[in-house]
Amino acid sequence: MTMITSLPRVRTARRTGHLPRLLLAAGAALVPWACALAARLPATAEAAHWATAWTGLDLMIAAGFVATGTLLRRGDPRHALTAAGTAALLAADAWFDVLTAAPGADRTVAITLAAVAEIPLAALCCALALRAFPPATSPNLSAPTGD
Repeated sequence: MTMITSLPRVRTARRTGHLPRLLLAAGAALVPWACALAARLPATAEAAHWATAWTGLDLMIAAGFVATGTLLRRGDPRHALTAAGTAALLAADAWFDVLTAAPGADRTVAITLAAVAEIPLAALCCALALRAFPPATSPNLSAPTGD
């Protein structure tokens, strides 16, 4: 008897047309754009909706935790998607918290929160997302069972 392991089909670059090239080009184009921004943006700026922006980011992170926990409790593999998104939001939150904090006590608090909460939680979410995928196997999908 032969056992065949069924893995989900993955679209190849051949089937997705120009999308892989478009994404690669967009990533490459962002590098000089980022360099131009670094050279031209002012060192300081005022934001009219500063509190709303930070509150919204924290609420998105909260929604990510709730969605990931709910899907994980149900055994739904889509928790990998919400976990990955939440990890990205946590990493962005830590980055901007540290870089926008005023020197002194505010920056110390931001660094501490990033080190003991945001980055570890982002790592946990990454681990949850990666754990949802089956381990990589060889291209040979059939294996003899000894029968």
